[in-house]
Amino acid sequence: MRRVPTSGGELAVLEAGDEDNPAVVLLAGGLRSSHLWRNLVPLLAPWMRVLAVDLLGSGASDSPPGADLRLQAHAGYVREALRALGIGRFAVAGHGHGGGVAQLLALGGGADALVLLDSIAFDAWPGPSIRELRARSGTFDRAAVDAWLRGAVDTGTSHRDRLSELDVEGYLAPFSGEDGVERFERVVASLDGDGLVGLEPRLAKLEIPALVLWGEEDRFLPAELAERLGDALPMATIALLPGCGHLVLDDAPETVAPLIFQYLRSRYLGTPHVHDAGTVTVQLGRPPLEDRW
Repeated sequence: MRRVPTSGGELAVLEAGDEDNPAVVLLAGGLRSSHLWRNLVPLLAPWMRVLAVDLLGSGASDSPPGADLRLQAHAGYVREALRALGIGRFAVAGHGHGGGVAQLLALGGGADALVLLDSIAFDAWPGPSIRELRARSGTFDRAAVDAWLRGAVDTGTSHRDRLSELDVEGYLAPFSGEDGVERFERVVASLDGDGLVGLEPRLAKLEIPALVLWGEEDRFLPAELAERLGDALPMATIALLPGCGHLVLDDAPETVAPLIFQYLRSRYLGTPHVHDAGTVTVQLGRPPLEDRW
């Protein structure tokens, strides 16, 4: 883990892999951290320079009072950090709220591939659960923060039994310190849709390989958004994952992590596919018109 200064504060960046390899940037959402990518980083690191970034205000990054924590500001901070690390070209993957930042970062230039996992998009953000959360702003205490975060893990997974208590505690850790409640409240206050509404025309000009991965049982962000993103992104491939919820990397790490790795190795690195033993079953591409939502 290294700390990289930006105009908003220091970002915590979990780095793995050789610095001379092509870079891939991993972005979790404001209420998550680089802990989300724990099953993916070891798979990518032998081939790429992996940078799992905690957004400002989240994870181990700084959380300055009054800092701008909106989507466009986050994209700016991440770009500043990449420049500080000497990175001009990269692939970027984003989950949830981090997927919104990933879209804006890619649109700003420098991205050679994009991966979106159950990402916020368009006018569908913030959804009902986040609007309800924002309505409670200013009322949280330590117990309420922990309860909400644990509930988000329960709601976000279709196979909760696959997570150990250590896995769950990793999601709570960024907000467990003395200033945890204040950090949580700052992130919640920033969760608006500014920067995403009306983005389709700009995404249509983003001619880079894009993989859109979605849990069909996502209770935070409906799977219909995968289709909308697939229609907007000209070089998109859609993978719908049956039996998975919002936290697809927790519900099916043995499927999702290799799928991302093989996609990036083929479409970003341009190296041949190597078939490993075992079967991965997903629905790829756009379904026939009569089967669409």
